[in-house]
Amino acid sequence: MASFEITGGTKLRGDITPQGAKNEALQILCAVLISPEPIVIHNVPNIIDVNKLIELLNDMGVLVTKITSSSYRFESKDINLDFLDTEEFKKKASALRGSIMIIGPLLARFRKAKMPKPGGDNIGRRRLDTHFIGLQKLGASFDYDSNDSFYNIHAAELKGCYMLLDEASVTGTANVVLAAVMAKGETTIYNAACEPYLQQLCAMLNRMGAKISGIGSNLLKIEGVDYLGGTEHTILPDMIEIGSFIGLAAMTGSEITIKNCRIDMLGLIPSVFQRLGIKLEFRGDDIFVPEQEYYEIDTFIDGSILTVADQIWPGFTPDLLSIVLVVATQARGSVLIHQKMFESRLFFVDKLIDMGAQIILCDPHRATVIGLGKQVPLRGISMFSPDIRAGVSLLIAAMSAQGKSTIHNIEQIDRGYQNIDDRLNALGAKIKRLN
Repeated sequence: MASFEITGGTKLRGDITPQGAKNEALQILCAVLISPEPIVIHNVPNIIDVNKLIELLNDMGVLVTKITSSSYRFESKDINLDFLDTEEFKKKASALRGSIMIIGPLLARFRKAKMPKPGGDNIGRRRLDTHFIGLQKLGASFDYDSNDSFYNIHAAELKGCYMLLDEASVTGTANVVLAAVMAKGETTIYNAACEPYLQQLCAMLNRMGAKISGIGSNLLKIEGVDYLGGTEHTILPDMIEIGSFIGLAAMTGSEITIKNCRIDMLGLIPSVFQRLGIKLEFRGDDIFVPEQEYYEIDTFIDGSILTVADQIWPGFTPDLLSIVLVVATQARGSVLIHQKMFESRLFFVDKLIDMGAQIILCDPHRATVIGLGKQVPLRGISMFSPDIRAGVSLLIAAMSAQGKSTIHNIEQIDRGYQNIDDRLNALGAKIKRLN
């Protein structure tokens, strides 16, 4: 188990470019299975979850060619469906939550798919009902083998229909869209997720020959086609990494320029950090975070305590609530963090309390943070990273703390953040990787 040793209290300075978006990459990479023609994808992040998925695709028969450090060519001409019955497939696919999105393209193209129960972060219940109910409405049937935790999905024919999704699941919507683009007739998906990552997927499919309208809204209309061709696609910068860098700059009193942010795709993220009192300057497509001695949390207009809660897009993304919570510990003022979607994502606050933060964990979904206003710095401790986002939140806390901190189980961080230690050290951080 690898660890980070962090010497805190160091100010950073310089430019940093966010990696490609992990959550988009997982969708886009699964989508290459839908066409036998070459698909070139740029800005692919070099992180564990993405690399594992590329390896899985290669095992399935996808011809993968690495063009540059972040660009790949995929050709899914000869897919080996028999590989889905192997123990190796079960092991690799179950270790990766993003693998659930291979169902849609396989069903669209081959009318059958298999999938073990997927893994991923232990952050709470992440049900798959939306995926399967949506695919069933298109004409697919599935059975679950409880003996080996395998889902078997097949369809003699996929037919377009109207469906109202029971929740605006991003991966659920992606799976249904990937199947519907090659279904007969028209499919209408209401209460669809409309995250930028899903917009990117739909735009890519349209360039391949799909007929999707309503992109960016929660009402998608899809006219089925018989064949999809190749294309070229560039993945968005990771909005979670951008938010993490904003929070890091504020916590450490650093001056950082975040390059090539695609500000038009960030939604509420900049404004939420601004309400925490963090100054941001938008310079073209770059975000400049100036050095600040302190930052003060805003209140609502009636004077009541600010609440930051996750919502479906275009609301605030749940992946950044952990970052907001950490940043708030050194702000002036108080804030209520309300994590609605996942019941286990706030269970890292005990580490922050051990570091000296003043946090009241109200219940599994809510925490009240009383900001210390940088009057009492956090202190370094030894801790474990429970999941990707909590891991980076603890890393940010450690970089602002006095003394040395150690974060164990950093494989969780590596799953979502590309060479994070090297990139931050280049700005002046003191992070040592221990194997």
